[in-house]
Amino acid sequence: MMETPHEPASCDHDHGGSKSPAPTAAPAASALLWARGLSVRKGGRALLSGIDITLNRGEIVTLIGPNGAGKTTLVRALLGLEPDATGSVHRRAGLVIGYVPQRFQVDRTIPLDVARFLTLGDAIPAADLLAALNDVGAARVLRTQVANLSGGELQRVILARALLRKPDLLVLDEPARGVDHLGEADLYALISRLRDERGFAVLLVSHDLHIVMASADRVICINGHVCCSGRPDTVASHPEYTRLFGKDAARAFAVYTHHHDHAHDIGGAPVANPKLPIQDRA
Repeated sequence: MMETPHEPASCDHDHGGSKSPAPTAAPAASALLWARGLSVRKGGRALLSGIDITLNRGEIVTLIGPNGAGKTTLVRALLGLEPDATGSVHRRAGLVIGYVPQRFQVDRTIPLDVARFLTLGDAIPAADLLAALNDVGAARVLRTQVANLSGGELQRVILARALLRKPDLLVLDEPARGVDHLGEADLYALISRLRDERGFAVLLVSHDLHIVMASADRVICINGHVCCSGRPDTVASHPEYTRLFGKDAARAFAVYTHHHDHAHDIGGAPVANPKLPIQDRA
């Protein structure tokens, strides 16, 4: 896991209605994408207010918050997909973003296999397709109809499509949606491994606090605004985190450990983890 500065979780507001001033310092050279004063209003209601966020090269940032907190809205605003957004969003010149959306609808009446899906709009060599599917543990579904994929298989195929862009920043909005708990833990472990191997940054949105936070370098908790941010352990002990998720959630994260001495194939069956030394495998 990437080393990050050991600083306490910060909180950008108080509950008396005042708000700290936006930072004026320029982002570090490692910044890939940064936003200042990002706000979204729809139908007279504020969905996001004054969000300041910076995503740095090589780090995994987890975005958490209760249902309706504006997590997906923030992702869409950062990607330039939210027409009602105000404020500023800046990207490093030449930045390539791979995006795995929260929902991907498949028209089951259209005959479309995985190979064709991965090449839509692009001319991609067959060897690159197979390599991308191998990277996500889904090579065996290359000729499978997309409509026939399980939830876990589909998520891995969509991830492979994002990886084919050779991204500097990988953005994943609830990537484990429709995946069981074993598959979810393996999917997040896969994302962490790919980050280590390829060096891209990851912005990850999820509701599964203990698994996701355990693999993050930095956590940003939002509820229409940034409530607190920092290292996972400091965020989990922050009063804002406890207020939003309750004491049980904070305690669960504090005692959570996960030693996974095996992996699961795309169908969910346990297999030896080739990344572990022989003596560390079950």
